[in-house]
Amino acid sequence: MTTPSRTLDPLVGKALRARPWVAAWLLATAAMVAAMIVIGGITRLTESGLSMVEWQPMMGWIPPLSETEWQRVFGLYKLTPEYRLHNSWMGLADFKTIFFWEYLHRVWGRLIGVVFALPFLAFLATGRIERSMAPRLATLFVLGAIQGGIGWWMVTSGLADEPRVSPYRLAVHLSMAFLILGLLVWAALELLERGAAEPVPEAARRGATLVLGLIALTVVAGAFVAGTDAGYAYNTFPLMDGRLVPDGYWSDELGIASLFEWVPAVQFNHRWLAVATAVVTLAFTHWAMRRAPQAARPPLRLVTVAIVVQVALGIATLLLVVPVWLGALHQAGAVVLFTGAVWTRFSLRRG
Repeated sequence: MTTPSRTLDPLVGKALRARPWVAAWLLATAAMVAAMIVIGGITRLTESGLSMVEWQPMMGWIPPLSETEWQRVFGLYKLTPEYRLHNSWMGLADFKTIFFWEYLHRVWGRLIGVVFALPFLAFLATGRIERSMAPRLATLFVLGAIQGGIGWWMVTSGLADEPRVSPYRLAVHLSMAFLILGLLVWAALELLERGAAEPVPEAARRGATLVLGLIALTVVAGAFVAGTDAGYAYNTFPLMDGRLVPDGYWSDELGIASLFEWVPAVQFNHRWLAVATAVVTLAFTHWAMRRAPQAARPPLRLVTVAIVVQVALGIATLLLVVPVWLGALHQAGAVVLFTGAVWTRFSLRRG
């Protein structure tokens, strides 16, 4: 008589053999999400995010192809507060430039959905995804769909009265992107893991969690800098208008909202949170390199280099008053640093 374990062996074996392929697919999707974050940063830096005033999640793949269609979408943009208050000088050629980045941002998001969904269904139908992982991957797809809705929710905040998106909605949108990136990388690392994990000191796990949390918090603080255009003010370092803490740091009128809406507070908080994060991260990686298992040393080295480069990029971006290319590099640096922190935390997760 065939035992239950032998009956299940072919199915389990197929999923185990497919692990490298599933991991490669997840890492490819993660790379697309990383690129999406950078494209989103360029869209913000070029002030292109409000150029498309229609949301067509299913039919929005094709850009305007005729002069008539271009004039129609340009006419819709002319009704927005951004055009009326800031960009009334624009002609059609100028509009096409900002339209390109928002169009690329949206189409790239749809491509991520396709690249994720089709292989997922194929792997699932052929038994190449382990049962324990299937619900998590399905949840990731749902999060991606929700992210598309969050993006439009963010855009609508700049189409009514104010010619800019809400910094709160921008922070939610960016946070969701980093969450999806982290979950993709973590799932792929689980599939690529080989052999038994070495013991990890509890202090190392807690330190890796702290570092990951601080990096994530700094990313969110950066979203408020972008949402309030705070990077274009106080373009000196380390002082702000000759002072460590700038005059007018706090707005009595805004109260606690000063932390998220008042330019002096938003920029001060981001720059010094970043410095504190760098100090804690470098102290942790120096300490952990002598105590962590061998598998954790590559991500620890990556994080050590990435945090130094990211601080340098942030300071340079500030001093040069946020050129687009440097702002995009700073966004990319955040992606690399966050990914390295996720990898480090994964490598140090077991006792």
